[in-house]
Amino acid sequence: MTDYIVRATAAGGAVRAFAITSKELTEQARKNHDASPVITAALGRLLSAGAMMGAMMKGEKDLLTIQVMGDGPAKTLTVTADAFGRVKGYPQNPQIDLPPNEKGKLDVGGAVGKGILRVIKDLGLKEPYVGATELQTGEIAEDLTYYFAASEQTPSAVGLGVLVDKDCSVRRSGGFLLQLMPDTPDEAVEKLEEKIAQIPSVTDMLERGMTPEQMLEDILGGMGFSVTDTISAAFQCNCSKERITRALLSIRTEDMQSMADDNEPIEIKCRFCNTAYTFDAEEIKAMLAQMRQRQEEPE
Repeated sequence: MTDYIVRATAAGGAVRAFAITSKELTEQARKNHDASPVITAALGRLLSAGAMMGAMMKGEKDLLTIQVMGDGPAKTLTVTADAFGRVKGYPQNPQIDLPPNEKGKLDVGGAVGKGILRVIKDLGLKEPYVGATELQTGEIAEDLTYYFAASEQTPSAVGLGVLVDKDCSVRRSGGFLLQLMPDTPDEAVEKLEEKIAQIPSVTDMLERGMTPEQMLEDILGGMGFSVTDTISAAFQCNCSKERITRALLSIRTEDMQSMADDNEPIEIKCRFCNTAYTFDAEEIKAMLAQMRQRQEEPE
């Protein structure tokens, strides 16, 4: 089954909801970065959240970036998503091995540690929106729940889960995101809080074979739950040799001169997907010449 996101409403539009199944895209990320199980779980949770939060955006060129910057061994996790279910991400330290936490689960909180959650939304305005909150647990879902309440003043509930198999591949991955709109009736709030307190973990629901629709039905059933849209989700990187070339042309001329003097090919890897791009000595010299010509052109 391919990955997808469900958008839904409940309580007469007072609750908006998202749910995702993200096994394939999380497995793609694991392979790209040769990630250890605990990093696969952390990055997979953040990728699921990023895809759902991206689906909230309206503009075709809108971009969302989420960074989890902790003092644990994982250090920084970065995820970028658009409004069409396309998401990509990378861990600063892909190979972290920790003992299970007190519940016998992968210790994502221990890998992340204490620090900051930052959300950047580029909505085509002069300046991007940047919101940041302190990490509450490092487990990602609770940290995002706190972020929405503290930074965007939107009461929310976030559930995320990744189940890694014995061979280190991704067995299950997904999550849900619920948000209360302004003026939500107290009765609906109480009913939702009661339901969330009773539901099993996301990985338990996924392991039972529940689809995103069924997860939301389990939480929002009896509240006028209705699916409004379904969009596909995938790990998709938009890197290319042309984009890497543009990035190289923005470095200092002295650095490009140094590479040209070495007269050796260079290899540059995309941080998001680990694709390697090679530039031979002639290409480097051609870029240097282009930089020199640009400097000599009158303004």
